[in-house]
Amino acid sequence: MKRNTVIKIILFAGYFVFLVVSWLTGFNSGQEIGRNFISFSTTMLGIIPGAFILIGLFEVWVKRETVERHLGEGSDFRGYLWVILLGSTTVGGLYMAFPVAYALYSKGAKLSVIFTYLGAAAICRIPMAIFEASFLGVKFTVIRWLVSLPLVIITSILLGNYLTRKGYKVSAGK
Repeated sequence: MKRNTVIKIILFAGYFVFLVVSWLTGFNSGQEIGRNFISFSTTMLGIIPGAFILIGLFEVWVKRETVERHLGEGSDFRGYLWVILLGSTTVGGLYMAFPVAYALYSKGAKLSVIFTYLGAAAICRIPMAIFEASFLGVKFTVIRWLVSLPLVIITSILLGNYLTRKGYKVSAGK
């Protein structure tokens, strides 16, 4: 076995030993960590299967040419608007946005558009905006979007162009 794999297994096992010992000894902080882990895991298990099914359907149903035309190298500013709309409707936060971003990339979307999608998924999801507006006001939410979105787009274009010039390619990883 590789050294990194052994280290990961030891850390994973150590985490669960910590949770069991915390539960047995009544260590409140460890018990709270365990409850948070269970809560997060059940939330993830409720969202991820459906999202992966939708990503799989996207891979099969949406043609590469369609993505390239609207989000690829030949796309104009409308590509950024499309991904902002897509990002604002993404359910599940960034842990669902990354698989969608990879699916877009594999279908031919350019890097700057993908970075914009990830930024939009992080900062302007509609449910989050409604929650924010109810507590901080609509004016605050609108100002935050008007400041954040242009900065996300500009940063995405700069980073995308830089990485494209350097010949960067996204890999699926291991």
